[in-house]
Amino acid sequence: MWRRILALLVHPFFPTSSEALGSGGMFYAVRRGRRIGVYETWDECNEQVHRYQHASFKKFATKKQAWAFINEESAESSISSTGFGEKQNYHSYYSNKTTSESYNPRSHKRRYEELSGNKCTNKRVKYTDVPYTPPPNKNEFSYEGDYVAVYTDGCCSSNGRQAARAGTGVYWGPDHFLNNSERLHGRQTNQRAEIHAACKAIEQAKSQNIRKLTIYTDSKFTIKGVTSWIPNWKINGWKTSAGKEVTNKEDFERLAKLSEGMDIQWMHVPGHAGFPGNEAADRLAKEGAGKSLF
Repeated sequence: MWRRILALLVHPFFPTSSEALGSGGMFYAVRRGRRIGVYETWDECNEQVHRYQHASFKKFATKKQAWAFINEESAESSISSTGFGEKQNYHSYYSNKTTSESYNPRSHKRRYEELSGNKCTNKRVKYTDVPYTPPPNKNEFSYEGDYVAVYTDGCCSSNGRQAARAGTGVYWGPDHFLNNSERLHGRQTNQRAEIHAACKAIEQAKSQNIRKLTIYTDSKFTIKGVTSWIPNWKINGWKTSAGKEVTNKEDFERLAKLSEGMDIQWMHVPGHAGFPGNEAADRLAKEGAGKSLF
């Protein structure tokens, strides 16, 4: 205790201008609301979060802490994509040095090349940061602000082997008429299944005249591909930075084409972590993997 007091006396802390206290003595960080940002009064903050479904906000003593709270969310969970060719202003979860052909974070459940084992193997972890409110009935959609929420997942048993079986799952809500389960055609891999599940969700959204869509997926690979890699690949003539052909080129081309004219928020949700929407999409994907190819 005395050492701490002495340290404060010898090296007192004075907040910098960027960390100065707000007019009310606190800063209010809104990371899910009508307008994301840092506000100096509760009234300003309340305007952004009042009656906003799944609003996320918190007050802090410094502006630096408030922005860190917001960046944590944008880095790990949410990326918005309104088209290709324009850069998105977001704090990337990935290092700027990360490229499509070298993407392989140790914490991720599979590498860029589909060399992992069975993605369908359940691994339970506790995670409580992504809310889920099912629609009132099977014919309605679940809204988050102006966006319709949907969960997608891809599954492949014996991934990378001759006997691999892949399927896709799209989940809109309990017993929803658009819930979809299909066997993946073509090359059977985890990554292709994840991409095609997202494609199916976008196709279904367009069929219902939905233009604002929030896609929840446990595939950071798909999110990174659609928000970052595709624009660069297009500039390079669908070549990687090393000049090689893009793996899953046709699949990503289809996803890019379907995304045109759509306002899509890409949300990452941990797989097999107990979230009802993700678990339901996973079950649909497994069901699809068990179907026969026609």
